[in-house]
Amino acid sequence: MGTESDQYPAHLSSSATSPEIAGAARLYVVGLIPQIFAYAANFPIQKFLQAQSIVAPSAYISAATLAAHVALSWFAVYKLGLGLLGASLILSLSWSVIVLAQFAYIVVSDRCRLTWAGFSSKAFSGLPEFLQLSAASAVMLCLETWYFQVTVLIAGLLKDPEIALDSLAVCMSISGWVFMVSVGFNAAARAAAFSVKVVTSLSLIVAAIIAAIVMCLREYLSYVFTQGEEVARAVSSMTPLLAVTIVLNGIQPVLSGVAVGCGWQAFVAYGIYGGMIVGLFVQTLILVYVTFRTDWNREVREAKKRLNKWGDIAKPLLANED
Repeated sequence: MGTESDQYPAHLSSSATSPEIAGAARLYVVGLIPQIFAYAANFPIQKFLQAQSIVAPSAYISAATLAAHVALSWFAVYKLGLGLLGASLILSLSWSVIVLAQFAYIVVSDRCRLTWAGFSSKAFSGLPEFLQLSAASAVMLCLETWYFQVTVLIAGLLKDPEIALDSLAVCMSISGWVFMVSVGFNAAARAAAFSVKVVTSLSLIVAAIIAAIVMCLREYLSYVFTQGEEVARAVSSMTPLLAVTIVLNGIQPVLSGVAVGCGWQAFVAYGIYGGMIVGLFVQTLILVYVTFRTDWNREVREAKKRLNKWGDIAKPLLANED
């Protein structure tokens, strides 16, 4: 048996995240370790197929894997009792299956015989130039991912981290679905100026429709993920912000596709990081304004009422010293 600090990641412990959340994160992350290697192989294979307009096999493989993934996740989590660890392990397994199936298609398909004849040292020619171009892309993608993850870490520091993280997870899942639709459009935006306008407009319309649907169903959204009443109320209150995020996510991935096609990755990376700084600055201004406008006497009275609900107030230790 280890100490409590051994039970969850040090960076979560030091950031004041609750031990329950940090411990659950530790289990989940352990199961995701194999997925890192599957990710590393998946994207080169996927781009190799997309460059030849071979997208149907990847779609079929992903659809079949998704169906199996749902069944295996249910079996691992509920029947085997593995919980979060089982969910993350099955996720890693699913990604590995996708990679192996796509690679098998490349090996046996006649459509790829002229473009890939096997492993060769010639693949390393021009590698420095490729790394020079792709380094900025890597920074861009990392920043796009990290600003979501930073939001999760910040939510873990709130008063009720479980409710905050649950509601944030629901909103991020919905936003992520819309983001994937826009990412599907972003490859087409690299073709020409007319294509950029059409794809951007189409993606914006789709995102706006989804945002309107989300606003209409704000009271019921969370029940797709959980039955918690408190989470439902939190998600409902966050829905207007979610709708704005959905609309913005409908445009940003498409324009990022334009930047990648034009070789502007470094510009986009600076823009994303600059956006994070501006967002943090605006949040700080709002918090400063709210803090200085707060009626602290009223807050003390409200806090006292909440304490009274938990039981009788203990007698102060120094009550008899006067």
